[in-house]
Amino acid sequence: MTIVPAHPRSAALAPFVATLSAYDLGPAGVHRGLPSTTVSITIPEDTLEIAWLGRPGSRTRSRAVVAGLHLDPAELRQRGGTRGVWLTLSPLGAAALLGVPAAALAGHLADLADVAPALADLPERLAACRSWPRRRALVEDALLAGLARHGDHAAGPDLRAALSALSATGRVGRAADLLGCSRRRLSSTVRGALGVTPKEFQRLLRFEAARAGLAAARTGAVSLASVAATCGFADQAHLTREWRAMAGCTPAEWLRAR
Repeated sequence: MTIVPAHPRSAALAPFVATLSAYDLGPAGVHRGLPSTTVSITIPEDTLEIAWLGRPGSRTRSRAVVAGLHLDPAELRQRGGTRGVWLTLSPLGAAALLGVPAAALAGHLADLADVAPALADLPERLAACRSWPRRRALVEDALLAGLARHGDHAAGPDLRAALSALSATGRVGRAADLLGCSRRRLSSTVRGALGVTPKEFQRLLRFEAARAGLAAARTGAVSLASVAATCGFADQAHLTREWRAMAGCTPAEWLRAR
């Protein structure tokens, strides 16, 4: 997927929107949706086919797709026009902007109109726009309207502190120590809000770090072993196992496909 660089976002949206970009899937019109710590929304120019890799019968067609936090790869196929708008929301953004907690979306692919009925007409409104700046402004306006409706659902300080602690260390027990709470309390807070366990959230963090590190490996600047060590994997074999499980391919296969 080719991403057109995003422009600066509204300060009000910054805590909740991680990415807002135009995209182009290229001639093949196929993209592999990898696990991440964000809730993603894909709004194509036309309809989109999406499925979980390795799950027969999971393919559906949608006008706009919302993907919750997940630990398995998805496949997106777009025929005809291969362009669209792609945005990712922080774990806190789903409740604040869509009015739906991230936990309700975890492991699911859903139509945007079902998740946020107020945004049901957004794909058609975007299709009528002739430039990326106008599309970006339209999406930001829609999100700001959502924030006005649902902003009081934004996560409180306990969840923010929990996610910060989990990001600061690779061990759940250590994160609980940093927070001064039990592992059970930490698990209840995170799972109740995000729909994944603290350990799963850390797996997603580590996977995201490895994905960024592989960009350097692709240019030959670093080795896969170095990426594994830097991102907290036991060794390169551990990195490869996690990528097979979470991306459906090895790091080397993913780099070749890119």
